[in-house]
Amino acid sequence: MSTLRTRVLGAGYARLARPVLYRLDPEVAHHGTIRAVRLLGSTALTRAGTARLLGPGAPADGSSEVEVLGMGFRHRLGLAAGMDKDGTALAAWGPLGFGHVELGTVTALPQPGNPRPRMVRLPRSGALINRMGFNNEGVHALAGRLRAARARGLVDIPVGVSIGKSKATPVQRAVEDYVTSVRAVGDVADYLAVNVSSPNTPGLRSLQDAGPLRELLSAVVAEADRTPVLLKLAPDLGDPAVDEALGVALDTGVRGVIATNTTVSRAGVHPTERHTAEQSGGLSGAPLAPRSLEVVRRVADGAGLPVIGVGGIMTSDDAARMLDAGAALVQVYTGLVYAGPALVRQVAAL
Repeated sequence: MSTLRTRVLGAGYARLARPVLYRLDPEVAHHGTIRAVRLLGSTALTRAGTARLLGPGAPADGSSEVEVLGMGFRHRLGLAAGMDKDGTALAAWGPLGFGHVELGTVTALPQPGNPRPRMVRLPRSGALINRMGFNNEGVHALAGRLRAARARGLVDIPVGVSIGKSKATPVQRAVEDYVTSVRAVGDVADYLAVNVSSPNTPGLRSLQDAGPLRELLSAVVAEADRTPVLLKLAPDLGDPAVDEALGVALDTGVRGVIATNTTVSRAGVHPTERHTAEQSGGLSGAPLAPRSLEVVRRVADGAGLPVIGVGGIMTSDDAARMLDAGAALVQVYTGLVYAGPALVRQVAAL
């Protein structure tokens, strides 16, 4: 029955939902999807119905099947940062079948992000390009929302929060900016992801250099106290730079690594979409998979830290390769856009 339901979900999404969504501007479709998901989590009745229809469900005895970072997870699949930046659909992700969710990226200051249009689909490539620029309501809004959801018993899976630098904050004051975010949300997040790897905020990736990274991570780990801190790496770092960042992470008490963020490379884009892909922004989806897999393997082999693998997971086979490479958990975003909720059931079953 589970396999049949997965096939029905996949066919229904491909034939009905996806054609409608693809007629819309990608960002309009994104916000419409989040509003629909939020409705699914708005009441106990809709959450229960969503879980029965779409979610793979938790273990029958209520236990957790995976332990990572000292926390229990139903299974290894989570929702990547970027889908629900402000946590407005927080109550629905567990019933939809995810084992964890990463909210954000949020910043200390609310900000509108980059000018529109700022997202484009590359369907033949199985990819997206975004230059959103950390559009979000600010970390304090998210912290209040997450705290209220926990008080109402709406959170049934681990929740991470990705934090980034406010665009208005000079790079020289980045540490203060990140620490502000940690103070706001650190006590209600299950883990914090330090995002210094998005290509869409000017100067942000310079924080991946050893000196600035050490200063930043030392301050964030100290402020986070017992909340695990993870570092999100860019796929565009060369292997020596990856190794250097891992050394800094180990020295400063970082508890895990997320590999990887979006890429500025356009390798692997379908020939018919190369012209469209020339525009600025970070690319996610299938073309990113080979490099993400390489970074996951390198981190798992060299650092001894738990790795969350993300980037190019479009099928359950992609997820299996990430896990085989050493990932403790995996996350999806672009794969969900192209495959729909059936992907959640398929990967959760691994």
